[in-house]
Amino acid sequence: DVQLVESGGGTVQSGGSLRLSCVASGSTYTDYCMGWFRQAPGKEREGIATIDSDGDTAYAESMKGRFTISVDNAKNTLALQMNSLKAEDTAMYYCAAGPLGDGYCSRWQYWGQGTQVTVS
Repeated sequence: DVQLVESGGGTVQSGGSLRLSCVASGSTYTDYCMGWFRQAPGKEREGIATIDSDGDTAYAESMKGRFTISVDNAKNTLALQMNSLKAEDTAMYYCAAGPLGDGYCSRWQYWGQGTQVTVS
């Protein structure tokens, strides 16, 4: 199995920035997908961005230009740079991992425990 541990959450003022990290350990994928998701109270889980082992990234439309996903393979670390944060970005943020199949990320098998982001 794969263990994912997020960090970097906290409280930030509107317009500020945060950088979230997710360290992966355990079993590894050769062809993988990694992604960031979030869930606010009373709302459904929302996809933010994905990155795969081919280096391809995809973003939810509302996150384009503000959020950037990246991976450091040497450190087995996924990151999410968040800029120009808004109150509506307040949520629990999760990283996830799964296999890359046919060039698509669609099956999320492993999840981290989450890290809270609060924008005031």
